Amino acid sequence: MLIGVPKEIKNHEYRVGMTPASVRELTQQGHDVMVEHNAANGIGFTDQDYINAGATIAADAASIFAKADMIVKVKEPQAVERAMLRDSQILFTYLHLAPDLPQTEDLIKSKAICIAYETVTDDRGGLPLLAPMSEVAGRMSIQAGAQALEKSQAGRGMLLGGVPGVAPAKVAIIGGGMVGANAAQMAIGMGADVTILDRNIDVLRRMNAQFGSQVKTAFSTADAIDQNVLDADLVIGGVLIPGAAAPKLVTADMIKRMKPGSAVVDVAIDQGGCFETSTPTTHDEPTYIVDDVVHYCVANMPGAVPLTSTFALNNATLPFIIQLANKGYKKALADNQHLLNGLNVYKGQITCESVAEALNFDYVTPSVALA
Repeated sequence: MLIGVPKEIKNHEYRVGMTPASVRELTQQGHDVMVEHNAANGIGFTDQDYINAGATIAADAASIFAKADMIVKVKEPQAVERAMLRDSQILFTYLHLAPDLPQTEDLIKSKAICIAYETVTDDRGGLPLLAPMSEVAGRMSIQAGAQALEKSQAGRGMLLGGVPGVAPAKVAIIGGGMVGANAAQMAIGMGADVTILDRNIDVLRRMNAQFGSQVKTAFSTADAIDQNVLDADLVIGGVLIPGAAAPKLVTADMIKRMKPGSAVVDVAIDQGGCFETSTPTTHDEPTYIVDDVVHYCVANMPGAVPLTSTFALNNATLPFIIQLANKGYKKALADNQHLLNGLNVYKGQITCESVAEALNFDYVTPSVALA
């Protein structure tokens, strides 16, 4: 199989779909890999590093999209990339389709085979290709939130951990999954007063077992969210419904009643965001103000630490890339139900139920579509 790795073109996105080490795994198994010129310069890899791993270098993305059997990326394809997708070409990347009608329509028109990292599952019911980036984003959310609380960023002028004699900032984390757990770990380490909200009592038990008296836990109801959001100096939104748009758990009215200069970080923004006042931002302009509350809603947070993020992501994606390359997509999907769960769009059909429901498309089960 010929695998193509284009350079990412989203704002300040320096991650890359495959490292030279990942490329070597494929070339040693007899596959061909094309990498766009300077695709990984942002994390310190040169074209020569890829050549040494057995890849060929393409002058531009158009050359890769024109020839490759499978495209391996990090972020969802931008409009110019979607226009280059071909019938029956495999696209393996993050998609986050539920809040993104234009992308979904373009992928349908392309008739490509689109497999989304974020809906691939594992034996434990987890999302193994989303998990590493959730770990990164969860930890980064506290760094971003701490900065947003600084007066120079229009925040309250608070130090997250306080100092002796001065109380620390109160941090409310909505969602106790991978994002929430990693956010809590960082916030505790910085000395903040941390509360985690979740609607799954087993998750709250796990947070209590992991962090003990260093955190408070609350069962997530509308009333509990309202109370904790209003009491907090920093709110982290880390909720996830796999493949679906994020629920709007924090209303515009709650934002209006928050303390002036408080901050919110919406890690769920890739799936539409869980704050009613959230709109996607970029690393160039990461924050904006609504009702005196600082909003950080960067849609590719891990892109700010691309070296760490690329290696973490490749560790998770490489086994699936190898399966698709060695077996071909039909056999790989048929043999691995977890990979099949990642199939979102197949030759013009929506094969992810959550996406179909969110965007009002007809849904075809992946197995029926493949048949």
